[in-house]
Amino acid sequence: MGVLGDSLDKAATSHFTRPIPKTAPAQMRYLVKSEKGTRAVADLLGISQRTVERYLKGQIKHPRPELAARLAAEVRSRWQPRVRDKAKKQAATTGGIIIETRARFGYTAAPGTTDDARIRLITQALPPAYAARLFDAQATGATEQQLRDIAAEGLQEIYFKDRGRRAHDLQVAFTDIDYIELDY
Repeated sequence: MGVLGDSLDKAATSHFTRPIPKTAPAQMRYLVKSEKGTRAVADLLGISQRTVERYLKGQIKHPRPELAARLAAEVRSRWQPRVRDKAKKQAATTGGIIIETRARFGYTAAPGTTDDARIRLITQALPPAYAARLFDAQATGATEQQLRDIAAEGLQEIYFKDRGRRAHDLQVAFTDIDYIELDY
Protein backbone atom coordinates (compact mmCIF):
# COMPACT_ATOMS: atom_id res chain seq x y z
CA MET A 1 0.00 0.00 0.00
CA GLY A 2 1.09 3.63 -0.24
CA VAL A 3 2.18 6.11 2.38
CA LEU A 4 -1.34 7.16 3.37
CA GLY A 5 -2.61 3.59 3.70
CA ASP A 6 0.47 2.59 5.67
CA SER A 7 0.01 5.58 7.94
CA LEU A 8 -3.60 4.56 8.62
CA ASP A 9 -2.39 1.08 9.56
CA LYS A 10 0.36 2.50 11.77
CA ALA A 11 -2.14 4.75 13.57
CA ALA A 12 -4.24 1.70 14.38
CA THR A 13 -1.29 -0.01 16.06
CA SER A 14 -1.04 2.78 18.63
CA HIS A 15 -4.31 1.57 20.18
CA PHE A 16 -3.14 -1.98 20.92
CA THR A 17 -3.54 -3.01 24.55
CA ARG A 18 -1.08 -5.94 24.45
CA PRO A 19 2.31 -6.20 22.78
CA ILE A 20 2.63 -8.12 19.52
CA PRO A 21 4.48 -11.48 19.84
CA LYS A 22 8.21 -10.88 19.44
CA THR A 23 9.70 -14.27 18.53
CA ALA A 24 9.15 -16.04 15.22
CA PRO A 25 7.68 -19.20 16.81
CA ALA A 26 5.20 -17.11 18.84
CA GLN A 27 4.25 -15.12 15.75
CA MET A 28 3.80 -18.36 13.79
CA ARG A 29 1.57 -19.82 16.55
CA TYR A 30 -0.59 -16.70 16.46
CA LEU A 31 -0.95 -16.85 12.68
CA VAL A 32 -1.81 -20.57 12.74
CA LYS A 33 -4.47 -19.88 15.36
CA SER A 34 -5.93 -16.89 13.51
CA GLU A 35 -5.81 -18.53 10.07
CA LYS A 36 -7.00 -21.90 11.44
CA GLY A 37 -4.28 -24.09 9.99
CA THR A 38 -0.71 -24.48 8.87
CA ARG A 39 -1.56 -24.77 5.16
CA ALA A 40 -3.22 -21.31 5.14
CA VAL A 41 -0.22 -19.76 6.90
CA ALA A 42 2.21 -21.44 4.51
CA ASP A 43 0.29 -20.07 1.52
CA LEU A 44 0.10 -16.63 3.15
CA LEU A 45 3.85 -16.43 3.77
CA GLY A 46 4.97 -18.26 0.63
CA ILE A 47 6.73 -21.07 2.48
CA SER A 48 6.10 -24.79 2.85
CA GLN A 49 3.68 -26.25 5.34
CA ARG A 50 6.55 -28.27 6.80
CA THR A 51 8.50 -25.08 7.51
CA VAL A 52 5.51 -23.70 9.43
CA GLU A 53 5.36 -26.92 11.46
CA ARG A 54 9.08 -26.63 12.25
CA TYR A 55 8.53 -23.14 13.64
CA LEU A 56 5.66 -24.44 15.78
CA LYS A 57 7.84 -27.24 17.20
CA GLY A 58 10.69 -24.83 17.89
CA GLN A 59 13.07 -26.50 15.45
CA ILE A 60 13.52 -23.20 13.60
CA LYS A 61 13.72 -20.04 15.66
CA HIS A 62 15.30 -17.41 13.43
CA PRO A 63 13.78 -16.78 9.99
CA ARG A 64 15.51 -15.19 7.03
CA PRO A 65 15.22 -11.38 7.11
CA GLU A 66 12.63 -11.19 4.30
CA LEU A 67 10.49 -13.91 5.92
CA ALA A 68 10.82 -12.21 9.32
CA ALA A 69 9.52 -8.97 7.80
CA ARG A 70 6.57 -10.70 6.09
CA LEU A 71 5.75 -12.63 9.27
CA ALA A 72 5.81 -9.52 11.45
CA ALA A 73 3.68 -7.58 8.93
CA GLU A 74 1.04 -10.33 8.75
CA VAL A 75 0.86 -10.60 12.54
CA ARG A 76 0.64 -6.82 12.92
CA SER A 77 -2.17 -6.60 10.37
CA ARG A 78 -4.25 -9.20 12.25
CA TRP A 79 -3.40 -8.29 15.86
CA GLN A 80 -6.32 -7.27 18.12
CA PRO A 81 -8.97 -6.69 15.45
CA ARG A 82 -11.68 -5.70 17.96
CA VAL A 83 -9.46 -3.06 19.58
CA ARG A 84 -8.60 -1.72 16.13
CA ASP A 85 -12.27 -1.65 15.07
CA LYS A 86 -13.32 0.10 18.29
CA ALA A 87 -10.71 2.84 17.79
CA LYS A 88 -11.75 3.32 14.15
CA LYS A 89 -15.42 3.48 15.12
CA GLN A 90 -14.71 6.12 17.74
CA ALA A 91 -12.67 8.19 15.28
CA ALA A 92 -15.38 7.87 12.61
CA THR A 93 -18.21 8.88 14.93
CA THR A 94 -16.86 11.31 17.53
CA GLY A 95 -13.10 11.80 17.58
CA GLY A 96 -12.02 12.53 14.05
CA ILE A 97 -8.49 12.11 12.75
CA ILE A 98 -5.35 14.23 12.98
CA ILE A 99 -3.14 14.59 9.92
CA GLU A 100 0.42 15.82 10.19
CA THR A 101 2.09 16.13 6.81
CA ARG A 102 4.81 17.84 4.90
CA ALA A 103 3.78 17.88 1.27
CA ARG A 104 3.47 20.06 -1.77
CA PHE A 105 0.16 21.89 -1.93
CA GLY A 106 -0.93 23.66 -5.06
CA TYR A 107 -4.26 25.22 -5.74
CA THR A 108 -6.42 27.00 -8.22
CA ALA A 109 -8.18 30.10 -7.07
CA ALA A 110 -9.51 33.44 -8.24
CA PRO A 111 -7.54 35.30 -10.94
CA GLY A 112 -4.72 37.41 -9.63
CA THR A 113 -3.68 35.04 -6.86
CA THR A 114 -0.60 32.89 -6.87
CA ASP A 115 -1.15 29.23 -7.59
CA ASP A 116 2.47 28.04 -7.35
CA ALA A 117 2.66 24.78 -5.47
CA ARG A 118 4.86 24.89 -2.40
CA ILE A 119 5.87 22.63 0.43
CA ARG A 120 3.85 23.16 3.59
CA LEU A 121 3.99 21.58 7.01
CA ILE A 122 0.42 21.12 8.20
CA THR A 123 -0.99 19.55 11.34
CA GLN A 124 -4.78 19.56 11.20
CA ALA A 125 -7.63 17.76 12.94
CA LEU A 126 -10.26 16.55 10.49
CA PRO A 127 -13.86 15.90 11.55
CA PRO A 128 -15.22 12.36 11.98
CA ALA A 129 -16.86 12.40 8.53
CA TYR A 130 -13.47 12.45 6.81
CA ALA A 131 -12.13 9.75 9.13
CA ALA A 132 -15.12 7.57 8.24
CA ARG A 133 -14.56 8.16 4.53
CA LEU A 134 -10.87 7.26 4.83
CA PHE A 135 -11.61 4.05 6.76
CA ASP A 136 -14.38 3.03 4.37
CA ALA A 137 -12.20 3.68 1.35
CA GLN A 138 -9.34 1.68 2.85
CA ALA A 139 -11.66 -1.21 3.72
CA THR A 140 -12.99 -1.36 0.16
CA GLY A 141 -9.48 -1.47 -1.31
CA ALA A 142 -9.19 2.10 -2.53
CA THR A 143 -6.03 3.15 -4.30
CA GLU A 144 -3.46 5.45 -2.75
CA GLN A 145 -4.64 8.27 -5.03
CA GLN A 146 -8.24 7.88 -3.83
CA LEU A 147 -7.08 8.07 -0.20
CA ARG A 148 -5.03 11.18 -1.04
CA ASP A 149 -8.07 12.78 -2.69
CA ILE A 150 -10.14 12.27 0.47
CA ALA A 151 -7.37 13.71 2.65
CA ALA A 152 -6.89 16.63 0.25
CA GLU A 153 -10.61 17.37 0.30
CA GLY A 154 -10.58 17.34 4.10
CA LEU A 155 -7.57 19.65 4.31
CA GLN A 156 -9.10 21.88 1.64
CA GLU A 157 -12.35 22.31 3.56
CA ILE A 158 -10.95 22.56 7.09
CA TYR A 159 -7.51 24.16 6.71
CA PHE A 160 -7.57 26.19 3.51
CA LYS A 161 -11.26 27.19 3.34
CA ASP A 162 -11.63 27.44 7.14
CA ARG A 163 -14.82 25.35 7.15
CA GLY A 164 -16.36 27.35 4.32
CA ARG A 165 -15.71 30.82 5.79
CA ARG A 166 -13.24 31.90 3.06
CA ALA A 167 -11.78 31.04 -0.33
CA HIS A 168 -14.98 29.47 -1.67
CA ASP A 169 -13.64 28.65 -5.16
CA LEU A 170 -10.32 27.22 -3.98
CA GLN A 171 -9.32 23.74 -5.26
CA VAL A 172 -6.32 22.14 -3.52
CA ALA A 173 -3.88 19.65 -5.05
CA PHE A 174 -2.07 17.42 -2.52
CA THR A 175 1.13 16.03 -4.10
CA ASP A 176 4.75 15.11 -3.38
CA ILE A 177 4.20 13.85 0.15
CA ASP A 178 7.48 14.04 2.07
CA TYR A 179 5.93 12.39 5.12
CA ILE A 180 2.50 11.91 6.61
CA GLU A 181 1.41 10.69 10.02
CA LEU A 182 -2.14 10.08 11.16
CA ASP A 183 -3.53 9.69 14.64
CA TYR A 184 -7.00 9.08 15.97
